[in-house]
Amino acid sequence: MVLATSHVIKPLTPETFPAWLALAQKHNGVWGGCYCSYFHGDTEHTVKSEYDRATFKQRLVDEGVAHAALVFDGDDAIAWCEFGSPAELPGIYHRKEYDAGETNPAPWRITCFFVDRDHRRSGVAREALDGALELIAQAGGGEVISFPNELPPGKKTSSSFLHNGTRAMFEKAGFTFERHIGKNKTVVRKTVPPAGA
Repeated sequence: MVLATSHVIKPLTPETFPAWLALAQKHNGVWGGCYCSYFHGDTEHTVKSEYDRATFKQRLVDEGVAHAALVFDGDDAIAWCEFGSPAELPGIYHRKEYDAGETNPAPWRITCFFVDRDHRRSGVAREALDGALELIAQAGGGEVISFPNELPPGKKTSSSFLHNGTRAMFEKAGFTFERHIGKNKTVVRKTVPPAGA
């Protein structure tokens, strides 16, 4: 799928994992060595504590229980947007507060973004978000929630801290604000129709 740029969106698969890993390794494993594993839990075949984070992530990709839209510039992955079911991604911030106010659990959630430091503030995170929504549509669509940051007006925030994206970016993508959880986190929601509908 090609968007309105020279970038191409591809799903995270065993075939694209090496490009994903190269991006993560370029940034010292991302977020202090997380390797985009924080929101994942154990699976039937893989226990998180038994593996280093990169191997844990690779095992989840091989099992088909780790999903992301990767933004490619040529052969290089330059960004990703992680998405999946609540069962795949149980480890959200402010979980108790979120659960206490959730009356309509969604089958999909978006939990994490990462953009190569050489491509930040150029709209690539939005490309990754749009790519994730397209992959969700291809998987049958449904309601999607996420937990973006709400930025204080006039305050500069380093993009390296915005691993959940921003409320403004999600609202521009058609999400509706529902509520706050925690100090700067929000809950937003959108219904994605199935591809071809």
